[in-house]
Amino acid sequence: MTWTTPTDLRSQVQRLWDQGVLLRAQLNGEPLFPLVLRVKRPDSKALAERFDEVRQWIRQLQHGEGHYRLDWQEINHRQLGRNQVPVGAHLVSLDAALALLGKRREAERFAQLSRLTVDGCPELHDWLARYPLRALEQAEHWTKVLAVLDWFRTHPQSGLYLRQLDIAGVDSKFIEQRRGLIGELLDRVLQTEVLDTEARGVRGFSRRYGLRDKPMLVRMRILDPQLAIAGLTDLSAPVEQIARLKLDLARVFVTENETNALAFPAHQRALVILGQGYALQHLSEIPWLHDQPLHYWGDIDSHGLAILDRLRTHLPQARSLLMDRATLLEHRCLWGEEPADKRCSAALSRLTAEEQALYLDLREDRLGQRLRREQEHIRFSWLERALGQL
Repeated sequence: MTWTTPTDLRSQVQRLWDQGVLLRAQLNGEPLFPLVLRVKRPDSKALAERFDEVRQWIRQLQHGEGHYRLDWQEINHRQLGRNQVPVGAHLVSLDAALALLGKRREAERFAQLSRLTVDGCPELHDWLARYPLRALEQAEHWTKVLAVLDWFRTHPQSGLYLRQLDIAGVDSKFIEQRRGLIGELLDRVLQTEVLDTEARGVRGFSRRYGLRDKPMLVRMRILDPQLAIAGLTDLSAPVEQIARLKLDLARVFVTENETNALAFPAHQRALVILGQGYALQHLSEIPWLHDQPLHYWGDIDSHGLAILDRLRTHLPQARSLLMDRATLLEHRCLWGEEPADKRCSAALSRLTAEEQALYLDLREDRLGQRLRREQEHIRFSWLERALGQL
């Protein structure tokens, strides 16, 4: 049988629940009812040839009637005479729809939390209308969510760590687990001028909403013993502390590989910084890096050259080290393949002519399929030779 069943009618109403239509109508008082449901019914041929099945189908629909109501039509068939046949169905009210689905309790909880929310944060009315089921999922914890919003509204740009927030009944883990949701709500509750709009997503939560973020650490090795700081040559410190150092430097090296940084040869009036891929932009916050030669040593692949290009956005004087065609060809026996998901195909505008030519050859696979040469595969004698030529 392909005709509409009570289960089919319930499924139509369930879809409206899953889409938030029913709760939205409850919140906004929308005139959704009477709600017409689709009914696929027997045609004239079926009435004549399958009359017993039609009567069974009618009884089935009548058995489920109660929450929904059937719409009838009298059919005058030349063989069967006059018969009443269901041609449609409808729900007369929201309460009938909720009863059909067994969702009355959930709807009551949503009504409670929406009243509580709109009373304290009227700016969230439209969000509730758009995402009622997301709010309902958090119904058990919704008063805590509202307490968090109220704290941020009362303490904009607090400069505290998330762990320091003193909110009754709320710990930092509660907020960490719901940063996506709370961030969406804070964007509507807080004034734009107190937001750091450049910080986005879960990772940018603290910065965006005026909290103190976990400090960005920079690790570096001083390559000249004469420049050691209180005897220390291997240091890790927040970028703002590194920015305050005053060292008599002639050049700085940056490398992505930790072992290469640890084994980097001694070099007069120089240090090496352990890079962090595309996070290299934070190095631009160190003023003294802008005032001297900077040499970047990364992988010879499309990804590595893209990082070099990005670095020059912030430190335009950066020069590449051992990221040239001669180095690539010298180490042919150590070539590998670049992961397909890390390949870069964008146009890079800050490469030199030689680097650009190499990048295009790698990107277009002219030298080999997804060719790469990782920096840790360079012979150290080759590195020492390059350093001697600086």
